[in-house]
Amino acid sequence: MNALRTALRPQAQRRLFSTSSSRATDIAKLILVGRLGGEPQVRLTRNEKEYISYVVATTNYAPPIGDDGARADPTTSWHRVLSFNPNQNEYLKSLQKGSQVYVEANFETREPLPDAEPGTPGSQRQIFLRHETLRVLSRPRPAEVVE
Repeated sequence: MNALRTALRPQAQRRLFSTSSSRATDIAKLILVGRLGGEPQVRLTRNEKEYISYVVATTNYAPPIGDDGARADPTTSWHRVLSFNPNQNEYLKSLQKGSQVYVEANFETREPLPDAEPGTPGSQRQIFLRHETLRVLSRPRPAEVVE
C-alpha cells in the first residue's frame, strides 16, 4: 500500500535520495568514552568570546597477534574537544580530571595550508571536535589519606 502511494505521488513531492541536500543530511560525529585528562579550561577566541577546551583520554587495545593470542601493549589517544555553548560551558567547568565521560562531538578536518611553514600547526592536517553532549559515567574517587 505504501509503495502504491509513493508511486502515485506527484513528481514534485517525491524525495529522491540522490537529490537530497548534502548539507542538510551529512554529518560527521565522533563518540568518545574515556576519562578527562585534565580540568576543563576556559579560553578566549580572537573576538574575546569564551569557550571551553577539554581533553578526553581513550585506551586503544590492539587485536591479538599470532597463534598464542598475545597482544601489543595498549596505547592512549588524547582528544581535544571544544565547546562554544555558554549554557553547557558552566556545567563543563565543574567537571574533574579523571571523570569517566561519554562525549558526542561533531568531527571536522582541515587540510594543511599550502604556504604554511613546515612543522607549524598550519602545515599539518588538523582535526576539530566540537562538543555536542557530555554525560558523566563516573566521578574520580577521592585520594586516600595515608597516615
